[in-house]
Amino acid sequence: MSEDNKVKTILFLSTSSGPGGAEQVISNLAASLDPAKYRGVLCVFRPGWLQERSQARGVPTYVIPTQGMTDWRWAFRFRDLLKYEHVDLIHAHEFDANVQGAAVAIHLGIPLVATVHGKHYFWEKLRRRLAYRWVSRRATMVAVSEDLKRFIVEKVGVSSERITVLYNGVDVPPIPVLADIEACRREINLQGTDRVVGVVGNLYPVKGHQYLIDAIPEVLEKYPDTSFVFAGRGQLETALKQQVNRLGLGTRVHFLGLRQDIPRILALLDVFVLPSLSEGLSMAILEAMMAGKPVIATRVGGNPEIVLEGETGFLVPPKDSPALAASLIALLKNRHLASEFGENGKRRAERQFSLQTMVSSYQALYDERLRIES
Repeated sequence: MSEDNKVKTILFLSTSSGPGGAEQVISNLAASLDPAKYRGVLCVFRPGWLQERSQARGVPTYVIPTQGMTDWRWAFRFRDLLKYEHVDLIHAHEFDANVQGAAVAIHLGIPLVATVHGKHYFWEKLRRRLAYRWVSRRATMVAVSEDLKRFIVEKVGVSSERITVLYNGVDVPPIPVLADIEACRREINLQGTDRVVGVVGNLYPVKGHQYLIDAIPEVLEKYPDTSFVFAGRGQLETALKQQVNRLGLGTRVHFLGLRQDIPRILALLDVFVLPSLSEGLSMAILEAMMAGKPVIATRVGGNPEIVLEGETGFLVPPKDSPALAASLIALLKNRHLASEFGENGKRRAERQFSLQTMVSSYQALYDERLRIES
């Protein structure tokens, strides 16, 4: 086989091990590449969900701890890994991996794709802004939404021409059988007649769960047979449970922790809600749409690029509990509208936000970078 036709090795470098949306994207990409053209390898800074999930999917995975951008020991170990695995291209994700990966990639003459998934903290200090400008001149920088691209241009000072937008994608979820769904209802202790509203996401301040909880009493006044499920874990778990207890909602709110059966949870829902204060491009929304669920989301980040107001769901301002309550009541009242939103959302997700669409888009980008560097 000629050098041009050999299977190319793509090394995915991740700042975080998750769980989370960015980590899900990385795991799916690494495991879904066309085996006739590419093989995926993963390197993470610390062990965790992404490492375990990737290993279980047969992706060679390495953990190289780092002390930050000036950690020369990490750079040497990472350089050795690139040589050992005969890496042709690095695909780094988020700030630390993008910057540290770029430094070694430049030294070895390996092309780099640098994906930015969210706004986080990378723009707040001049040193970080300068680092990202430096990366953008030496790599193909990807933003996961048009909103995030505008943010990077305006707040960081990266030229618009240096940023490509590639949307995240999700696979079509397996459809649970009715007996499995009923077993899940019993496990969570839901009554057979309950309407179910759900949110999937880590219990972090940026996800805005507290504003959804504040909306629940108003919803229950209209529809007292509604239950709310929160799938995810995180630093706010204790505080959110205390908020629920203060509002006297204990019998109507269920915290499920980290779940490995999200398709089964989504199958229970009448409405999916994501009350985030900031988003790049939400994998949770895409999964809910792919499962045929109507969506209520905040008008932040890339959410309006996914959710079409009045067609696949409702968009509300962030931190607006009354608006969340009003939208929930509207969908719980009009089941035909909720069903229509869900069907429209599923078609939209399958058409524009599928896993295969995302994988194909990134592979085309890899092809382009490898041609340029060859």
